[in-house]
Amino acid sequence: MTKRFFPAFMTVLILAPFVFTSCAKSPDRQTDLAKARRFLACLEAGDFERAVRDFDETMLKVSGPEKLATFWKKQLPNELGAFKKETGSRQEKSGNYEFIYLTCEFEKKALDLRVVFDMGGRIAGFQLVPAGPVKYAPPAYADPSAFEETEVRVGAGEWKLPGTLTKPKWPGSFPGLVLVHGSGPNDRDETLGPNKPFKDLAWGLASRGIAVIRYDKRSKVYREKIIADPKVEASMTVKDETIDDALAAAALLQKTPEIDASRVFILGHSLGGYLMPRIAVAAKPLGIAGFIMMAGLTRPLADTMLRQMNYIYGLNPGAVTEEDTKKLERIGETVEKIKALKDADRSSTVRLLGAMPAYWLDLRGYDPTELARSVGKPMLILQGGRDYQVTTADLENWKKSLGTRTNVEFHLYPQLNHFFFEGQGPITPDEYMLVHGSVAPYVIDDIAAWIKKY
Repeated sequence: MTKRFFPAFMTVLILAPFVFTSCAKSPDRQTDLAKARRFLACLEAGDFERAVRDFDETMLKVSGPEKLATFWKKQLPNELGAFKKETGSRQEKSGNYEFIYLTCEFEKKALDLRVVFDMGGRIAGFQLVPAGPVKYAPPAYADPSAFEETEVRVGAGEWKLPGTLTKPKWPGSFPGLVLVHGSGPNDRDETLGPNKPFKDLAWGLASRGIAVIRYDKRSKVYREKIIADPKVEASMTVKDETIDDALAAAALLQKTPEIDASRVFILGHSLGGYLMPRIAVAAKPLGIAGFIMMAGLTRPLADTMLRQMNYIYGLNPGAVTEEDTKKLERIGETVEKIKALKDADRSSTVRLLGAMPAYWLDLRGYDPTELARSVGKPMLILQGGRDYQVTTADLENWKKSLGTRTNVEFHLYPQLNHFFFEGQGPITPDEYMLVHGSVAPYVIDDIAAWIKKY
């Protein structure tokens, strides 16, 4: 299949088996599996108006009945032949999304229809993907006999977070590393589809004598609590969402037996890398030994979100519809609204690109490369050459600001994507969700060597 259909759910979709059921209206209290099967049944029956019944608002705008009809009646038959039957199903969960896979047998081949449900039971996206589950597997460089894992609590009070300490087994005093997530309600492994890059990092580095703490993000653990209190959500900034917990994890690591408190480092990926200069400034009282940025953004976050969406739509420009164009225009308009925010808007509860005004105002004027100049500690900056979320332009910005520093190192890996997995050719969102990868072994080696250097 040369084309992929992925409405609204732009993070990367997975497969889902088809189960044929009646398209008739069914009870309101349905499982996601039952809804996915009804969706498939409605497609097969040609009832595209009823097929969108469980779509969320974005899906309704982007993938209405007419687009569904074109997809099911024209595009699929040309590529796969007629749909014959559903042969199985399975379910997975990633972050705040439930994935239902219905294995569908077509004339030419079998594929999984993956239907994505949000926490409210609405369909946030769907896609046809290769049949069969793609599962996480530990990388070859991880040696489970060399380390042990224990559950820890990061922070205290109402926002304490569950986490994992991965520590080498052999006697001695070890350097330590805190892992700080990218954007979104990530778990401690930064799980996306079959991939767990933070688990790769923790296991790989612990196999090389470095203790690692990783933890579930505050926006994942306390999502319902935050949403339930408009004042809490409206006031939340990156300090609450990311920085405070990173500092708490570092302090915990410094107090952990067998960890050398003078050799504790902090690593931030994506949004975590973008915020690393702020984390570094806030961490001065802790005496952190150094800081690592993996795919650290340097440009404004809202502009970057628009750029990413333009990239995704540009992957198949011939398939961009008028509705798609309007959606991009709306995102662009929202970016301008973010730029026009005033201090008086700080208490507003109007979401803009998924965040409240206080969040965006807190980032206004923030230049990571400029602030990084005030950080005297060693820094390691890593960038994948095939990353479309954070690009080599960001690495060049880091170099322009910090390139003369003798205690700052830069590494560009031409074959690596945003998660530092190897790949070839133009990158699409499918690469994260449909393909299992691992953080490249030479990235683990470079991080371990740099930490041990200091």
